[in-house]
Amino acid sequence: MGTFLRQGLRAIAAGLFLPLASAAIASLVVPGEAEAAPVVTWRVENPFRFFTDPDDTNAHRETYRALGPRERRSPVLSEEHALQRDDRDGWAASMFRKTCWSNNRFNCSAYDDYINPTHHAVLARIKGIDDASTLSCTWLSAPRGDAKNPRGDAITQPCSEPARFVVPYPGGTVVTVEIGGREIARANIRVRDILVAGMGDSFASGEGNPDMPVRFSRERTADYSTIGLYGSLKGYPARIGPWRELGDKAFIKENARWLDQACHRSLYSEQMRTALQLAIEDPHRAVTFVGVSCAGAEITDGLFLRYKGNEWVPNPPRFSQLSAVAEAQCGNNKTEAVNLPDAYYQNGAVPELRDIIMRKCPQDVARKIDLVLLSIGGNDIGFSRLVANTVLSNESLLRELGGWLGEIHSDAEATTALDNLGPRYKALNRAIHALLYIPWEESDRILLVAYPGLALQGDGSELCASGNAGMDVVPDFQLDRTRLKLGMWFADKLNRQMRDSSNEFGWTFVETHRRAFIGRSICAGLSVQGVSEVDDLRLPRKIDGMWTPYNPADYQPYAARQRWFRTPNDAFMTGNFHAAAGFLAKYLKIEPFAPFQAILASTYSGAFHPTAEGQAAIADAVVDKARVVLAKYGEGSDADPTGYAVPSPSDLPPAVAEPNVEMPDVKAILSKSQENSQSDKGAVTGAIPPKVSEPADDSDIGAPDPEDTPKPLETIGVTSGPPGSEPPPTPQPSTTATTTPVQSFELRRSALPVNMQPAAAAAGPLPPVTVPPAADGMSASGPPPAAAVGTAASQSPVTVESKALPPVSSSAPAPQAPAVAPATGGDDFAPKPFAPASGN
Repeated sequence: MGTFLRQGLRAIAAGLFLPLASAAIASLVVPGEAEAAPVVTWRVENPFRFFTDPDDTNAHRETYRALGPRERRSPVLSEEHALQRDDRDGWAASMFRKTCWSNNRFNCSAYDDYINPTHHAVLARIKGIDDASTLSCTWLSAPRGDAKNPRGDAITQPCSEPARFVVPYPGGTVVTVEIGGREIARANIRVRDILVAGMGDSFASGEGNPDMPVRFSRERTADYSTIGLYGSLKGYPARIGPWRELGDKAFIKENARWLDQACHRSLYSEQMRTALQLAIEDPHRAVTFVGVSCAGAEITDGLFLRYKGNEWVPNPPRFSQLSAVAEAQCGNNKTEAVNLPDAYYQNGAVPELRDIIMRKCPQDVARKIDLVLLSIGGNDIGFSRLVANTVLSNESLLRELGGWLGEIHSDAEATTALDNLGPRYKALNRAIHALLYIPWEESDRILLVAYPGLALQGDGSELCASGNAGMDVVPDFQLDRTRLKLGMWFADKLNRQMRDSSNEFGWTFVETHRRAFIGRSICAGLSVQGVSEVDDLRLPRKIDGMWTPYNPADYQPYAARQRWFRTPNDAFMTGNFHAAAGFLAKYLKIEPFAPFQAILASTYSGAFHPTAEGQAAIADAVVDKARVVLAKYGEGSDADPTGYAVPSPSDLPPAVAEPNVEMPDVKAILSKSQENSQSDKGAVTGAIPPKVSEPADDSDIGAPDPEDTPKPLETIGVTSGPPGSEPPPTPQPSTTATTTPVQSFELRRSALPVNMQPAAAAAGPLPPVTVPPAADGMSASGPPPAAAVGTAASQSPVTVESKALPPVSSSAPAPQAPAVAPATGGDDFAPKPFAPASGN
């Protein structure tokens, strides 16, 4: 009887309390009738796979997430402003060493195969539960397509914590969440991974924006010359470090650092920023990025033919850019050598492409490319030579040399080059389809990016005034407005050709950013007292023991500026390109000449190229177009309840190529300049010291390409005092590792006496690249061009008469920079009006 009674009471209790327990759980899960049911939200842990550290990607992601609605209209530029505040070296300085670019290949220890992912880590959360920290959730996964782990993971933890799963790719997994054995939510997790490939020239590589910029001493100065033609080059900013002479080993170790040193490719590249933005704005998308753009590249010498870049490095690019992308497309598989047919040579229209050999990945193992980003064409028409014609004074030593930035172009030469640009784009179109397997019917996956206007002011119809504002680092620079008009006219013709070719081949043309650069020109700033140092166009100089207009140690290379182009002064303060002294004598066949280092530092450091802000503005325009293309092919962003909001396409954003062309032999002209200086009294600061052989240093990144290894060379330099008389520089805080040397520099390799012809064909016939007949609307044959394109400057010695240049006063203000039309709205970073600079 007692037992029966106890059992009855237990049954009654169970009947009473179990519903109450269930109700309690339900009340925790769904606290109110109007509240939505619990939902699983998730995101890829490291959506930008190029960064090996998820924290680096997350820094950009969280910056994006913190943007307001207005800022998200131009997210990349807004993120750039937010990331650079109070960061002297820039955000890339802490990230560029942790990427999947190593030894000229896309590989890293973070992945077995960077190109072909087999899984992605995701972070999942449960939303819609009150007091989540007091409840315990059990997460269960059922992977799809993972034979090694068919049952998945089971994770029990507080409901407030995210659960991490390794999800098979592309199969995905089903995740369920239980509380007290009851399923409360379920989600199908499947990551979309897209492959973005970037090719092009310095506007795509990020030239002018090193990942680790140069740092300057607070006290020390450098004198490049005190007599003769360059007699005013004294009291200049000097790098930190224990160096004694410009160009010695200790000096070179403090060079600017790049993601790819040979190509001056950095994380600030608009192509890299485009891929990164596509990754961080969509929680369910991962991006695999392959960027091979290289400063100085052309369609022929760069994309089709191997081009070694601008700096002298031990391991220059191994392939042309098209072949490098094909190799990356293969992942851990091997490419094969193929002959290009006459469809590329086009009966002599592109003579450089006759009988060349490329690399190609077998189609059955080649990964599909979702987007191809291109910035190319400026070097092909020699636009940098037009820039040289615009900014070199009539009395310039560089102009007499034919223009250090390149041979000075006449309008006839530029016109001929423009006429031959169309066939080059045609050949490139065929190669992208045939070598990289972009389907002909999906040609809009190829995005060609326009060059922004270098000197557009006001409403876009005004140009910078004549003068040397922002260019007084050496006396060679003098902007000529009349010549500028000619250059801008050709820039417009180049832009029209790019647009026409894009329309002809079905590419996506990106040019809306050109509008955003109006008022952000090379001359935007001031050269008077009282202006913020970031917008001051002057170069810091130490005069009578005082730095003017500011101490170079306080220079901010990545602060927000009015101008979005690097002036020569800016380039000197950011990249500070110097060549190892022995290199000048060995390979350029000239005697060490200290003023030439100042010329290098103000030109080869990225002068006339977009700043990091400018690169970000270009990336915003590219991202807008890329979103549309991806959505067209079913690869657009997912709707997500976590609050991710991909901005609608903004009406953001109009061309200058890089000054990275061949360097002529200048021995005769520089010798004359030193002879002209012998009449001056006093010691020569830039005198040539006795030759000193340096011991071999296998750890020196500046060692040359093994194909053309130099012998130990002498060093030459100039300091603010006699060697050994200067006290050691005051240590400055720096993230630059002094134990890791940075390479010495090479001027564009095609100017040097090195065999740059394509490699000989392997024994036996190579398989040809198949180009479908008339697939691009054209036959393989066609009329020959009106004239062959002469892209390379003459390498024969140049002998001309030197002319004395008037000395430049170190205290005189720079000439006038034109006023900028006032901006509307309250944007702190919008173009603002500037008063004319003094010194007219």
